[in-house]
Amino acid sequence: MEIDSILNKKIFSRSDLVDLLQSEGQAKEALFNFSSKLKNETVGNSVYLRGLIEYSNICSKNCFYCGVRRGNKSIERYSLSNAEVLDAARYAFQNNFGSLVIQAGERSDRNFVHTISELLKEIQKLSNGQLRVTLSLGEQTEDTFKLWRESGAHRYLLRIETSNRELYAKLHPNDRIHNYDERLKSLDLLRKTGYQLGTGVMVGLPFQTVGILAEDLLFIKSLDVDMVGMGPYVEHELTPLYKYKDELLPKADRFELSMKMIALLRILMPDINMVATTAMQTLHPQGREIALRIGANVVMPNLTPLKYREDYQLYADKPNIHEDTEESLQELELKCAEAGCVIAYNQWGDSKHYSSRQKY
Repeated sequence: MEIDSILNKKIFSRSDLVDLLQSEGQAKEALFNFSSKLKNETVGNSVYLRGLIEYSNICSKNCFYCGVRRGNKSIERYSLSNAEVLDAARYAFQNNFGSLVIQAGERSDRNFVHTISELLKEIQKLSNGQLRVTLSLGEQTEDTFKLWRESGAHRYLLRIETSNRELYAKLHPNDRIHNYDERLKSLDLLRKTGYQLGTGVMVGLPFQTVGILAEDLLFIKSLDVDMVGMGPYVEHELTPLYKYKDELLPKADRFELSMKMIALLRILMPDINMVATTAMQTLHPQGREIALRIGANVVMPNLTPLKYREDYQLYADKPNIHEDTEESLQELELKCAEAGCVIAYNQWGDSKHYSSRQKY
């Protein structure tokens, strides 16, 4: 494979991406060097903070890969109080984060929708409008998306998990609330209602091929998203997919494949925001830092009160569930410096891609 000739193309085909996802040795290093250089030229070496609040593990969905799926009866369900959410938001504001993420299991009941709306308003009030808020709360109606946008949310992350319709069906129950087309519809509604739009996929799933991953990259590009959160699939023993654990790629290979996905998406979409996810740390002790070096530019320190973190494990061996936030931040600064990056305090870190889209 002539790596340089492929990397310098303006348009990548599926077969180009398959070749690059299978690259090894010098070709792989050339890929990572190319994406790292492009990242620094387009979005710089700043790392944007998103203080993560895991609001609730109550979920209406029963996805086969997820540890907080409705069918898991072995975890204690919780929702943070309004005071706990606002305390975490206040901490983020006082420590110059610039941005928050509120994440939870998927719910659409009236009380949930109203509570999120009120919390968004209170967060804007306590921060004098200085905290940007990303929501990751699943599929909702257009009216709910509008309400939350008007209440103070700026970004929304709705991961597709896989763009392949057949694989999607293998990851979810066959019922009306686990519908591929409804997922796509929600992504369209988020764009329509004015959010900075985010999605993402899992890498190394059972039944997933390199060709499917190449198609995922092209799908994300076709959506013209502003931000992406993606990372390796990490199995959870209390999920139906766990029975396929012996058929998975080794963890080291899943991590490498995830890094190639990060690098390639940076090349395909140079000005978007990309998260260095905690799942990367699960598979490699320097996973987050490697991702930052080759393409990612967002990290999400966990601000959830410690007593809840064990019950918000979407996958096994999630890192930092017992680590104090202050300790995490100190370590994060050191690790970012090692990766050649600088934490951008007091910055919203809006996607440059979003800003460009708004001009047209």
